[in-house]
Formats: sequence, C-alpha cells, structure tokens
Amino acid sequence: MPIYGVALLAACTLVGLFVGDLIGATMGLEANVGGVGIAMLLLITLTNLPGRRLEPGSPTGSGVQYWSLLYIPIIVAMAARQNVFAAVSGGVMAITAGALAVLAAFALVPVLSRWAQRP
Repeated sequence: MPIYGVALLAACTLVGLFVGDLIGATMGLEANVGGVGIAMLLLITLTNLPGRRLEPGSPTGSGVQYWSLLYIPIIVAMAARQNVFAAVSGGVMAITAGALAVLAAFALVPVLSRWAQRP
C-alpha cells in the first residue's frame, strides 16, 4: 500500500521547504536555499533510522520504500534542470563553478570508496 508513504514524503517536503525558506531569509534572499535537498536528506534519514519497523513486507514499509525510491530521482532531475538553466543564463562564471564542482565530486569518488571499504 504505497499510500502509507505519502504522509512521510509530504512531511519531509514541507519541513525541507520551510527550512530552505528560513535559510534564504537568513541570507537576505527571497529564495528557497536547499529546501529540496534538505527534504531529500530528511526522507533518507527517517526511512533508515535504526530500530524502526519498516520491513519491506509490511504495508507501511513497502509504501515508504516506494515513495522514497520514486521521490529522490525525480527531485534530483528537477534540481539539475533548474541548475542548468540558471548556469546558462548566469554566464561563464556560473558554468565554470558548476564544472569545477562536478570535477571535484568525480575526484572524490575513489577517495570515498576507499574510505567506505575500511574495516
């Protein structure tokens, strides 16, 4: 029953957007700063809490798993599309900053992989 995951998804989205608006207001911007990312991280954290009884066989567990698997790729694709439009309209400096961030992330993959495999 995927409907059980909707409440958790909605709560994470609302909290993330609220916190993103607060961060934007703190920085003096009239924009949501990182609200979608905060919502996504909150959803991941809440669905993977230890001691929580969300087995995939239970209706609640399958609903939460369904929505969390569906939510994350859609939100990442939406955020990536917005970032590309902003970078193209922002000029050379925005494109350079984005390219350097991607290169840094690619460079960190082997480092994080080795770090995760440590006993």
